[in-house]
Amino acid sequence: MTDDEILGMYKPLVPFLASLCGPACEILLHDVSKSEEGTVVAIANGHHSGRKIGSPMTDLATQITREGLYEKQDFLSNYRGVSKNKDFISNTYFIKNGNRLIGLLCVNRSTAAVHELDLTLRRLKQQFNLSDVRTDIRENLDTPVEEMLSSLVRQAIESTGVSPQRMSRQEKVAVVHHLNERGVLTMKGAISEIARQLFISEPTVYRYLSRTEPEGTKKELPF
Repeated sequence: MTDDEILGMYKPLVPFLASLCGPACEILLHDVSKSEEGTVVAIANGHHSGRKIGSPMTDLATQITREGLYEKQDFLSNYRGVSKNKDFISNTYFIKNGNRLIGLLCVNRSTAAVHELDLTLRRLKQQFNLSDVRTDIRENLDTPVEEMLSSLVRQAIESTGVSPQRMSRQEKVAVVHHLNERGVLTMKGAISEIARQLFISEPTVYRYLSRTEPEGTKKELPF
């Protein structure tokens, strides 16, 4: 096939890719043999860079042809492009006839809308104080109430350093009072869970609540 026949097969891809990628994408087809008269032979959404049919190659396109970058690879992808103070993510496909470079198919995606969205999200995070979230403290919001209740009671017991089977009545009274002070007994099922872990009956938990802790037995439990 001739160079013109091969490039002719790529021309319909220009409007197709523009339709596929959307108006934020500039699509160009270069014929590198026309370097003196302008290489762009097909273009869509050229308003981004201001180019049109007959426009010359860019500095990178010229470098590709001069240095033979196409000889070891078939394309360049996701590199930065700049035009009219706007940023693009650019991609270039090397069109060859045998080992010769005959054309370039370029897709330049404008990042303007993405930058605008980033700025909007940044302002939104600032408005709701979401930019400076502490990472040294973490709360597990997925913990079921039953599991959390069991954990709180267990922590209170373990902090005494005495197993429930060996606790005195005064020590069990202290645990119940501390759990009550921290609002644990307002949780559904707290009485039965405390009774279960302290090996006492539920009525006993209520009796302990009504008792005043003897002087010297009150402890600050670390939970």
